[in-house]
Amino acid sequence: MQVRGIPDDTYCKLAQRAAEAQVTVPDYLRRLAERDASRPTVTEWIDHTRRRGGPVRKSNVVQALDELRGPWPADADR
Repeated sequence: MQVRGIPDDTYCKLAQRAAEAQVTVPDYLRRLAERDASRPTVTEWIDHTRRRGGPVRKSNVVQALDELRGPWPADADR
């Protein structure tokens, strides 16, 4: 996949973040894409939480999101 037209300042920020994560820019972008694709869409999340029923509490929302999203990439490397 090629991404064209990324502004220089955006690419520089991505390169800095990749360097902080000690990976290449393509690997960093791959991780971002994998994380995004593994998360539910807003519609999927709403459907999932509606099926659970009962009162909606902040702790229930956070728990449901954690279950659906899985670990963050930084947590997965540990």
